[in-house]
Amino acid sequence: MKGSFYTRVSLALVGLTTFSFILLSNIKSYADSVVDEIRITVPTSCTLSSSGENSHTDTLNNGQSKSNIGTTTLSAYCNDPDGFAIYAIGYTDDTYGKTVMSSSLNSQYDIATGTGTSGNSQWAMKLATNNNATYPITIQNSFDSFHVVPSTYTMVAKRTSNTDVGTGAIGSVLTSTYQVYASATQPAATYTGKVRYTMVHPNNETPPVEVACANNKICYNANTNIKEGTMGQQSGSANASVTLLASNFSRDGYGFAGWNTKPDYSGTFYGPNETITVPSTASSGGTPLYAVWVASSDTLQGWSGCSSLIKADEATDILSQSIRALTDQRDGQTYAIAKLADGKCWMIENLRLEADDSSDSTLARGFGGVFTGLADAEPAWANNVTTANSLYSTDGSTANTISGSNQGYRFPRYNNINTSTRASSPTTGTNVKIYSYGNYYTWAAAMANTEDLTSYSASEAVTTSLCPTDWRLPTGGDKTRIEADDNNEFWNLIVDELNGGTNPANYSSSTTPYYNSSAEAGPVDKLIRSYPNNFLYSGGVSSGSVGSRGSYGYYWSSSADSANNAYRLYFLSSYVNPGSSYGNKYYGYSVRCVSI
Repeated sequence: MKGSFYTRVSLALVGLTTFSFILLSNIKSYADSVVDEIRITVPTSCTLSSSGENSHTDTLNNGQSKSNIGTTTLSAYCNDPDGFAIYAIGYTDDTYGKTVMSSSLNSQYDIATGTGTSGNSQWAMKLATNNNATYPITIQNSFDSFHVVPSTYTMVAKRTSNTDVGTGAIGSVLTSTYQVYASATQPAATYTGKVRYTMVHPNNETPPVEVACANNKICYNANTNIKEGTMGQQSGSANASVTLLASNFSRDGYGFAGWNTKPDYSGTFYGPNETITVPSTASSGGTPLYAVWVASSDTLQGWSGCSSLIKADEATDILSQSIRALTDQRDGQTYAIAKLADGKCWMIENLRLEADDSSDSTLARGFGGVFTGLADAEPAWANNVTTANSLYSTDGSTANTISGSNQGYRFPRYNNINTSTRASSPTTGTNVKIYSYGNYYTWAAAMANTEDLTSYSASEAVTTSLCPTDWRLPTGGDKTRIEADDNNEFWNLIVDELNGGTNPANYSSSTTPYYNSSAEAGPVDKLIRSYPNNFLYSGGVSSGSVGSRGSYGYYWSSSADSANNAYRLYFLSSYVNPGSSYGNKYYGYSVRCVSI
């Protein structure tokens, strides 16, 4: 997949005030020194793309060998100072490890991998690079001559540690070509073989392992090297309705955009928590799904590319035309973002920010020298929590702690109930950490403001947020009538756009609107969780524990309802309320940000 990389440099300059001094006898004046810190973050960006120099299509007579069946240029870009490696594997009929050239007749006549020269029909692969380049890629394991196509992921080339990287003839280009021999008895037919190449960085990481998918199971494949995470198989019998598991995989420098039925993204896209009908083939080999990764192309802070994207519901190629991946300079986390049906660019992953230790207040909308970080919540709910679990302002004073009804004063993030143990497979349980669910934040933390937020009512807007600079929380509010404006962005996206402006069936002028039955809510709920909207049943935190994961979704808006409550998006399979639902400000909910 092709990618590009840009570095945006933001310089935060401290304003200086000019002082005038009158020098009197025996009075000395000294000017104070000023230290102006300038800091940038360059996110890791690694991409592997290909361009065919000539088609891998040819005609062979019986008993003939051809040593150049097409040539492809592999362009590798990676600014990881630890270098990178490229692995290869046979990949015929969308099956990893299948190295034969499949016959259009039947498997009896498949062409097996070999050296591609004589004997039985064979085919082989070869790589080449410019060894005179300044920073050459090193070919591994004799792959610089025609070699057997590997049946497991095998390192075929690598680059040693360096920081001078780029594209073109400086060593980041490989060429691949193939040799085929057809024996005298090979029947006339069309034969097709594939090789998949994967970049791994740094070069001591291991490539992905294809999950052997059992019958009537849904299998989740990382589809590349990953930083962390494993996922088990999920029961999914043929033609059954199943809600997919949220991703537990993470990958440096890439955003997660959903699942696809093909590892090269040529199949059907699904949201990470979408409800699907399992294909009828599930009883004969299961249903493998593959993580969809998008390489970071810029930083979240300062990004202004929304206008250049196409709305997802209008794009012919959603992945390339409406989706990008951007990196948060505060902690290096990368998020997939998309232009959704309302014409606005949204994060399509939950916020995962755990803390911000930066002195650069330009990196988030709500920092400005007051909001200095995020505290962990108590594992068990309690009143009168100690100040050790509260935030400190820059002047050294402590934030208010929880005391009875004043629980909205506190500013924690709930890091998946404070467990550092990643789940071996995402479940609905409370004692596991699931990557895609992100963190849970009180409304105060989501608004990134250490003031007494109980003083904010529905008529008083809070403009700060935990979102990166140039991003913000979506607006909410009490939607009591159908309006042309979009003062409630959750409503505008879900009702006006995704659901075609269709009013909830129980709507009337005397009631607040929501979908309140399986028949009403089911289709709308599925739209919310479908690709590329990708909202999740990530649940929420109340009374000291996380619950409802896998069945309910809660997302904070920036709009207060009262001193103690704020509006939210709330949905499940039988209830969707983007218009009037609210929660206590001390509850822990998920956060999605919208581009300003």
